[in-house]
Amino acid sequence: MSDNTIFTGAGVAIVTPFNKDGSVSFDKLGELIETQIAEGIDALIVCGTTGESSTLTDEEHIECIRYAVEKTRGRIPVIAGTGSNDTAYAKEMSMDAEKAGADALLLVTPYYNKTSQRGLVAHFTAIADSVNIPVILYNVPSRTGCKIEISTYKELAKHRNIRATKEACGDISFVARLAAETDLDIYSGNDDQTVPVMSLGGKGVISVASNIIPKEMHEMAYYALKGDFGKAAQMQLKYLGLMNALFCDVNPIPVKEAMNLMGMDVGKCRLPLVSPEESKVELLRNELERFGLLK
Repeated sequence: MSDNTIFTGAGVAIVTPFNKDGSVSFDKLGELIETQIAEGIDALIVCGTTGESSTLTDEEHIECIRYAVEKTRGRIPVIAGTGSNDTAYAKEMSMDAEKAGADALLLVTPYYNKTSQRGLVAHFTAIADSVNIPVILYNVPSRTGCKIEISTYKELAKHRNIRATKEACGDISFVARLAAETDLDIYSGNDDQTVPVMSLGGKGVISVASNIIPKEMHEMAYYALKGDFGKAAQMQLKYLGLMNALFCDVNPIPVKEAMNLMGMDVGKCRLPLVSPEESKVELLRNELERFGLLK
C-alpha cells in the first residue's frame, strides 16, 4: 500500500439504522460497526448513499460521523460522505467531518443542478482546498445525472488531497482508461464489478453487500489484492445473485430489508423511500436462504 492509499480491500457503505420512531439508533449503529470489524472489514463509509445521507439532518449527519470515529477507535479508517450539489454546504460539512475525526471524505458529483466538467473541477477543488484530509471522488452518473470525464479526472488528480475515486459508472472500459491515464486509487462502486475493477489495479470496493456478508467481501478483495483472481472470481460469481438482489430496488431499500430479514433490526428507510414489493422481498428471502443467512 502506498502512503497515499486510504485503504485496500472491502469498505462497507454502512446503513444508518433507525428506531421505530424514525430517530437514528446509535446503539444499533455501534453493534453493526463492531460486527463489521470482527468480520474483517477494511474500512467504514458512513453517511453515504446507503446511509441515507440525503434525509439525515445536519446534526444527525455529523453525530453519525463522530460516533463512528469514536466507536472504531482507529481500528479501521472512517470515511465520511459529505458530498452535496451545493459547494458551500459540502465545504461546511467536510470541514465539520474533519473536526469530528474522519480519516477521509467521499464526495459525490453534484446532482439535479449537475454542472459542466469545468464546474466539477471548480466544485471538487473548492471542497478539497477546505480540508486537510484525503478525498475520494464518487462517480455515479446513473444516480446523479453527472459524469466525471477522464480529462476532468486528470485535472482533479493534481490536487494534493484528491487521492481516489469510487467508480460506479458501470463501464469497465472507462475504468481501464482511468487506471491507464491517472494515478488515482480506484475503488469499485458496484459489488458485482469488484473483481473486474481490481484486475485493472483497483484497490478494493466500497460495498453495499458488505452490510450482510462482510467476511466474504473482505476475502474476495483479499484474493484479488494477492493476485489470485481465480479464487476472487469464484467468490464474485458465487455471490452474484445476492449482489444483484440487493439492487432489485433503489439502494438502500433492499439491503435494509435483507438485514431485517436476517434479524438485524435496522428499521425502515426514511421517506420518500418505502418498503419493497412482496415479490422483491421474496427474491431477497430466497437469496439469503441460499446462503443460510435468514434468521
